[in-house]
Amino acid sequence: MKISIIGATGYTGAELLRILASHPAAEVVYITSESQPGTAINDIYPHLIRFYEKALVSLADLDKIAAESEVIFIGLPHGHAMEVGRKATAINPKLKVIDLGADYRFKDHDVYEQWYKVAHTHREAEAVYGLTELNRSQIRDSSIIGNPGCYTTASILALAPLVQRQLLDLSSIIIDAKSGVSGAGRSLNLGSHFTEVFENVKAYNVAGHRHTPEIEAVLGELAGERLVVSFTPHLIPVARGILSTCYATLKAGVTPEAVDEAYTSSYGQEYFIRLLGRGGYPVTKNTRGTNFCDLGWHIDSRTGRVIAIAAIDNLVKGAAGQAVQNMNVMFNIEERTALEAAPLYP
Repeated sequence: MKISIIGATGYTGAELLRILASHPAAEVVYITSESQPGTAINDIYPHLIRFYEKALVSLADLDKIAAESEVIFIGLPHGHAMEVGRKATAINPKLKVIDLGADYRFKDHDVYEQWYKVAHTHREAEAVYGLTELNRSQIRDSSIIGNPGCYTTASILALAPLVQRQLLDLSSIIIDAKSGVSGAGRSLNLGSHFTEVFENVKAYNVAGHRHTPEIEAVLGELAGERLVVSFTPHLIPVARGILSTCYATLKAGVTPEAVDEAYTSSYGQEYFIRLLGRGGYPVTKNTRGTNFCDLGWHIDSRTGRVIAIAAIDNLVKGAAGQAVQNMNVMFNIEERTALEAAPLYP
C-alpha cells in the first residue's frame, strides 16, 4: 500500500511512522509539513534514523500526493483535514482517508460546528467513526474514517458494553480522565513546560472539553437515546498514557454477574482489549507503546454504582495505532499487523 501522511511532524505523525516502519505491506511515499518542507524527517526525529530518509514536502503537491497514494493519514488541526479530504478524494476517488483529528468524527455536523467553531465543508462525506471494536464492519467498507480521540477511546470502550445492554442510569455517567503531556502536542505552550507539569496534576477545560460531545454521540447511539455525561480531563506529569475512570449508577436489579457478562460478551474475543476483570486495576505503564486497552471494573454495592477503568497509550490506541488498525481492516489485512509489540516496561 502506498501511504502518505499529511502533517507528519507532530507526535502522532512520528508515531505513525514508527509503527508503519514494521508494517510489511506499507510503503510511505509522501510526508508533509508546511513549516519545514525540504527537511529530512530523521533530522526532526533522530529516533527514525535508519528507518526513514525522506524529506518533507508541502501540501502544494496535494494533486500528486493524492494521485499516487492509496491511503492518506491526516494529522492536521481541526478545520483543515476536511478540506484536504475533500480535495484529495476528488482527485482520486479510490483514495482512502484516515483523519486523526475531529473533522470526520461527527455524524451531526451541527454539533461539530457548535463545539469547534468552524464550518464543516465536507458534509457529503460518508465518514465512519473509527473505533474499530465497535464499528469494524462499517470500517471495512468505508473510504473515510474519523479516528477517535484519545480520551474518547478509553472512555467509550469502558462504558459501551454497559450502555449497549441498558444496565445504567444514563443520567448518572461521570468520567474522570487523566492524560500524559504528549496529548497536548509538540508545539510550545506554557502549560506543558517541564516546570509547569513536573510534580503537578491539574484539571482543565472543565465542563467544556471537545471530547465531551464525541463521547455523548457514540454512547447515545449505542443507547438508542440522547445522553449527557460529565467529563473532566486532567493533565498528569508523564509523557504517555490515558487513564479513564468512569462512574455510573446501575439500574435496579443489575447484578455484578450481569456486568461481568457485558464485558466478556463484548470484548472476550477482541485481541486489543485486555480484560482484567471485576476488581482489576488497569495502569498506563502496562499499555505503554502498544495498541492495547486494559479494562477493569468494580461494583460499589454501598452506592449502587459501577466504576469502570480503562488504560491506553494516548499516542497508539488513542491515535496512531488505532489508525493503523483501521487501515488494516479497510484493506482486509490481518488486523494485528505492525501492532503486536509487547508493552515497554518499566
